[in-house]
Parts: sequence; structure tokens; C-alpha cells
Amino acid sequence: MPPYAGYAPPSNGFAKKKSESNLITIDVGGQLFQTSKQTLALAGSKSFLSKLLDSSFDQFSVPFVDRDPEIFSIILSLLRTGNLPSKAKAFDLQDLISESQFYGIENLLVSSQSNPSQFEAFNLEKSVSLPLNGRDSPSAISTTPYGSVHVAHGSKITSFDWSLHRKSTILTQFTAIDSLLAISPSLAAAGATDFSGLQILDLDKGFFESGRRNSNTIMVFDLQGSFLPVTEIGHNEIYGANLDSAIPATKLKWISNYNLLMASGSHGGPSGFLGNIKLWDIRSGNVAWELKEKIDCFSDVTASNNLSSIFKVGVNSGEVFVADLRKLSSENPWTCLGDRRRGNNGKKEGVGCKIESHGNQVFCSKGGDIELWSEVLLGSSRSSEDDLKERVFRSNLMGRVKDKGGCRITNLSFGGKNMLVTRKDQQSVESGLDIPVHTWDFELDGIIQVRQTKLREDGNIVI
Repeated sequence: MPPYAGYAPPSNGFAKKKSESNLITIDVGGQLFQTSKQTLALAGSKSFLSKLLDSSFDQFSVPFVDRDPEIFSIILSLLRTGNLPSKAKAFDLQDLISESQFYGIENLLVSSQSNPSQFEAFNLEKSVSLPLNGRDSPSAISTTPYGSVHVAHGSKITSFDWSLHRKSTILTQFTAIDSLLAISPSLAAAGATDFSGLQILDLDKGFFESGRRNSNTIMVFDLQGSFLPVTEIGHNEIYGANLDSAIPATKLKWISNYNLLMASGSHGGPSGFLGNIKLWDIRSGNVAWELKEKIDCFSDVTASNNLSSIFKVGVNSGEVFVADLRKLSSENPWTCLGDRRRGNNGKKEGVGCKIESHGNQVFCSKGGDIELWSEVLLGSSRSSEDDLKERVFRSNLMGRVKDKGGCRITNLSFGGKNMLVTRKDQQSVESGLDIPVHTWDFELDGIIQVRQTKLREDGNIVI
């Protein structure tokens, strides 16, 4: 109910009924609010509002809270519906965060404003640029599920909270960080090619370090408190005649639906690019599947739980390829999603391209642009075997015409409802992108259906 003024003590009969009712009245900044006890209980047992329920007031007492009544009405709406009302747009987000922290319901505000389920790939808009201190461009970026962001630039790590408000910048022992993992809003794991070991950094208190010099290995850490390695798999010394041992796994991706860890790494030399992809069973320490790449080796590779597939972008062709996790082979599991017209000029079209999966989509950077790939669901009348043969993927080239040709994209990451992008030689991070411009479909059995759409300058779509 809306706040009201002019409250007068009720009669004894009404007070008795009120004290036995489920309603509670609170005076916030001189305005009275009435709500149910169940609504306040949604704030959680440790919240300030829960303490009001536990406090004892006589039948004529109304608890007083010396805070902003207008924002409190927003807080009540958030408790009642789980979402912010439209009038919340009139307030600065930082004011809402401050008040939600006072009442002990920031987790509800985060869930309403930065929930991963709110991510909509086709409605992304470039919304904000996150500036970084110093002259170093971002070398690595990592996010938490609800939108906190850690950015490595040079030897520093800058952290942003879920609202993309800068929290801190710390200086590490690395010369240049090139690997970063967000463990929590205040915890990150960092590494560098020219520095032995892994550092798990508490961005408030310090760091723990572990690792081995001159070794190529995957280490599993305990994140429940000790931050120490608990097991080691795939150990190889990096010196010796075995070239494969000199290609460390530079990208790890956990595939929870299969309880497998994807580890991939590539190496460029006089004979071209070589790489390998392994799926590890962490429990046994054995390789469940392995692929050695020589022809059109991957520039980058990722795995998608939702799509049950591994995706790569070829370093020579620049095309996106897919391998179905349900029917992997060690020969050539890849199916090209593109038209294979790239890479015929002798250039390595895929150098520097990045590919990441998020939800039901796959995002691949091509220079300064991004392709978005989605699977088109077919009718349920086909058998599962037919579905594997005739999976259809649709590609969307993202970004408005006027924004084309930006600096090369160096990192893609996703957190909450945001997509984060970094670009070469730019000391900032972009949040969000514009709506799609071009669309076309490809069927994996070789039959191609093309549908082009164009975005006119007036914002209309032409098919």
C-alpha cells in the first residue's frame, strides 16, 4: 500500500484486532507504510526488516526508521513482486544499492537487476564503457554469474560490482596478466605466461600462490577455504622432443552435463598451427576424448552445455565449426557452419578471433564485429538420430551499420544480463552490444537456406 500521513492511535478494540492481525505499520522518514509480516519475512532472517518483526512493540507503538520513504516504497515493491517498479528509474542505482544494503536485501536487488536468466542475446545494446586506470589495454576479463567483473590490464586487476560500479584496482606480482578467472566478487585466480605458478587473489586481503615451473599440467584446487591443489592431471614437462608436451592447455571449460573438463591449446611454428583438444574425466584422471588439430587448427574453441557441442573458429578459414558431443569421433568431428568461401586468399582469416558460448547461443568475434550463432529447433516428429543429422544453426551479425569496423575484439565475457567486450589498444571495457543486422540459416546436412535481413537507417527491418 502507498505511504500515508496523519496516523492516529486506534481505539482499544481496534488495537486488539490489529495486534492479532498479520499487518504491520512502519514509520519511515515520517511516512507510514502498512504491509504484511510475510512480506517483511521475505527479506531474510538476518535482514534489518526481519529484526523489526522480532522486536516487541506495544499496541500503540509504530517502529520508526530514519531513512528515505520514497526509496522504501521501492524496497517494499521489490519484496512483494521480486522486481523493481517502473518508478525506480527515477532514482540513481547507487542510491537503491545503498538502501538495499541498509535493509539487508541487496541479494534481492541483484537478482532482479542482474539475473543470468534476464540475458537476451537479441536485445543487447551498447550501454556503458568501463574506463581503466593506466595505459595498458585489457588482456583478460572474467565475470561472476550475477555480473561482477574482474579485468586484467598489465600487472593490475580492476574489479567492478554487479552494477558495473568500480570497486578497486590492485597491483599484482605479474608483469602482464594473460589469464584470469572470477571465483567470486572478491576472489580471482590469475596467471601469466612468463610467471611460474597460479595466484588466487583475495582482492581485499592478499593472495595464495601455487604451481610448478617448467611443467604443463592441470591442477584442481579446493575453493572451500584452503585454496590448495587437491589433485593434478595430465602432467608433462615442457622440455624434450615431444612437441605435444610443449603445448600447454591455455583454455579450460567445464562441461557439467557430461562431467568432463575440456582443455585446449595451440601452437604456431614454421610448419603452421598445431593444437589439441582433450576431454578429461577429473575423477579418474583419464582422457575421455582427444583430437589433434593440424588442418585449419582452431584459433579459439569453446564448449556449450545447452547445445551439447564443441565450437571452434578455424585459424585459416575464419569459419565457425561445430562438433556434437553426442557423436564425437577422433577422425574429423567438425561440421562447418559457414559457406567455406573465406580463407581462399592465403590469409589466415581466423587469427585473433574469439569464440564463447552462453546459454543457447555462441558468439564469435571477427575483427571488430561479432557473429551470434543459435540453433533453430526442429519439429518433434523426427527421431533423435535424424535431429543429429539435421541440426540447423542461424547466424546473426551483430551491430548497427554505423558502428561497423571498430578495433579488433580481444575478449568476450558474460555476467548477469550483460555481455562484456574488450578491444585492441583501448583502455576500457564495453558492456552490451547493438541489435542484429544480418541473418542466415545453415543446415548441417549440406542443404543451405539463406535469409538475409537488413537494418535500414530509420531502424526498420527489410527482408
